[in-house]
Amino acid sequence: MSRQTINAIENNKYDPTISLAFQLASVLEVTVDELFILQ
Repeated sequence: MSRQTINAIENNKYDPTISLAFQLASVLEVTVDELFILQ
């Protein structure tokens, strides 16, 4: 995953796939709920 992708996710310019969200959570050792706040 590129820095640009991470930046886009952080700035709400890109919604990651479910698969990518679970991969991110796994790498960061957090739950998907902790990564994303529903608005």
